[in-house]
Amino acid sequence: MPLKTLPLLAFVATLAAAAPGFAQVAPKPLAYPATRSVEQVDVYHGTRVTDPYRWLEDDNAADTKAWVQAQNAVTEQAFAAMPQRQPVRQIYTQLFNFERFGVPFKEGGRYFWTRNDGLQQQAVLYTATTLSAPPTVALDPNLLSKDGTVALTGTVPSRDGRLLAYGTASAGSDWQTWRVRDLASGADRPDTIEWVKFSSATWTPDGQGFFYARYDAPAPGTKLSGANYFQKLYYHRLGTPQSADVLVAENPADKEWGFGTSVSDDGRMVFVNVWKGSGRRNGLMLLPLKDGAFVPAKPQPLTLDFDAQYIPLALDGQRLVLRTDNGAPNSRLVSVDIGRHLNLPAGSPTPAPQWQTLVAETGDAMVGTTAVGGRFFVRYLRDASTLVRVHAADGKAIRDVALPGVGSAGGFGGRWDDDETFFSYTSLITPADIYRLNVATGEVTLFKRPATAFDPTQYETRRAFVTSKDGTKFPVFIGHRKGLKPDGSNPTLLYGYGGFNVPNTPAYNVTAATWMAMGGVYVSASIRGGGEYGRAWHEAGTKLKKQNVFDDFIAAGEWLVSEKITSPKKLAINGGSNGGLLVGAVLNQRPELFGAAVPAVGVMDMLRFHKFTIGWAWVSDYGSSDDAEQFKALKAYSPLHNIAAGKAYPPVLVMTADHDDRVVPAHSFKYTAALQAADTGPAQKLIRIETNAGHGAGKPTSKIIEERSDMLAFMAYHLGLAVKAPAP
Repeated sequence: MPLKTLPLLAFVATLAAAAPGFAQVAPKPLAYPATRSVEQVDVYHGTRVTDPYRWLEDDNAADTKAWVQAQNAVTEQAFAAMPQRQPVRQIYTQLFNFERFGVPFKEGGRYFWTRNDGLQQQAVLYTATTLSAPPTVALDPNLLSKDGTVALTGTVPSRDGRLLAYGTASAGSDWQTWRVRDLASGADRPDTIEWVKFSSATWTPDGQGFFYARYDAPAPGTKLSGANYFQKLYYHRLGTPQSADVLVAENPADKEWGFGTSVSDDGRMVFVNVWKGSGRRNGLMLLPLKDGAFVPAKPQPLTLDFDAQYIPLALDGQRLVLRTDNGAPNSRLVSVDIGRHLNLPAGSPTPAPQWQTLVAETGDAMVGTTAVGGRFFVRYLRDASTLVRVHAADGKAIRDVALPGVGSAGGFGGRWDDDETFFSYTSLITPADIYRLNVATGEVTLFKRPATAFDPTQYETRRAFVTSKDGTKFPVFIGHRKGLKPDGSNPTLLYGYGGFNVPNTPAYNVTAATWMAMGGVYVSASIRGGGEYGRAWHEAGTKLKKQNVFDDFIAAGEWLVSEKITSPKKLAINGGSNGGLLVGAVLNQRPELFGAAVPAVGVMDMLRFHKFTIGWAWVSDYGSSDDAEQFKALKAYSPLHNIAAGKAYPPVLVMTADHDDRVVPAHSFKYTAALQAADTGPAQKLIRIETNAGHGAGKPTSKIIEERSDMLAFMAYHLGLAVKAPAP
């Protein structure tokens, strides 16, 4: 019997009943590796701060590598004693093994979409001339490496559908290499683009080349530094070496500038998005094309005030339609006459744009808009669930797109003259279905539906609202097996993120499904700092207000206990990246509230984060220790600097990767060393360091299964949740 069709319900039906009576064996004390300390003291605005594990910041040093090896050995010893490890991995593998599809898009009369047959290391890009025609492989990244660690970072067909620009990254790194493939022959052209990070490719309509952003290559034997670690926008013409690429835009005077590009559907204009750090405010410049071709010229500013977000959508003559939160914290659609911004005499000031409202701001946060088939598809979030409204070219509302329920929808891409678009819909207990939508009629038809061993009819979800410390209400999404008894005994996993304007909405993921199949309760909290309720919601969780994020997450934990869904000893918390910071901070503030904690690839040193790789870009959300007032706020919650010695901590599993060049592993290394050295009780304090892996994007299937099933096994072991292996 194929693995994906193994019966699941037969063995999980008894798990919830078995868990309360599970006889937990006390873990044996572990001998953590000795971590040497150094006499490192930094002075911030007159305050002395020790940093005894500074040497762990050099992840390439021999002694750091030895420390990593020793820590992994101890962690492996601990996992070997957990009877849940193998059965959880088997369940996770079974639930991961289902066919998954990406949202189709169309270019040059061809459809493109991704598909993973279940356990492929990387998803494969397919193409077809019609939706009913047998698809062919456009690009299979599984053939690019033996271990599956080379992942696609982007695929962009030329407008005639003949060529495919594609980016790859190795071991989860943010660094990309871009190449060009001839789709008819399947052969790569000699064009190779290096030193790309945080950028895609944008073809000119003539198909002769594309725009991209890159960093300067460092001199041999040196590392990237402030002198060359800033983006420049280039145009690459096919058949020429990268050294001949045309510099389009740069700003050495402000090295925080980064660039993204798009081209109007009519092929007349390049829109140059200028971003600064990770903030939601951006600049926008215009670069006219001639007959779909790039003629070397400098982009002309539409606005470089960086006072709001400006996302171009459609160009009709000289009328440009954008989505912006200028004057509208929940965002609106506006139009502007760009004629007065083009062909300005040299040295003349940029005129202030004259915005005209097309679709007004509403009480719901506008989080995405596309222009397809002469319509604007506007995605809103209403209490963190997707609402999609279709507007005519003049802004008049036409209809809402009927969605199956409370969940998350995305996609709706295409061009202004297309007659169709595609979108995905998912909820906490249903994998993403892919739909086709007829733009003219609004008719929605199913294109692809995954088949999975997880049976959503056996589970239930609901949205509830929690009140935070200051009276702010926010939604949480709860999923579990039907018939849950609110007696405080249910092992519960609480997940959160809370930052960078990223909304946390209900969506299916195998980690949640596996936890629910094991008999647990899964809870996702939509806390401040995200984008669930617009700009004000995001900013209420940034810089000097970051404590609001932690208060919200703590309130969610307290609510789960007060509602008798769980109890502190049965409550685990998890988050990754900014969510790892969240877990580390609340763990220091309320260690007695939780039964287990797993901070993954977290930002743990809030005084030095901006000194590593792209960390400077996060100052827009966090602030910086270089500022005296912000230093006080950062030091007050920084996970590394606030470990509460003398208090009993629950078991902690820190997770990171040795090749992470976004949130460098030094954060987790130093935090773990400090946690193990502090007097926080006998509960396990472990670190799991994935080797030859990065921040998470493009991680091969095998590593995902191993990593996340270990996380769930750790939680199950320490919360006393028995797990049985699937029946053969």
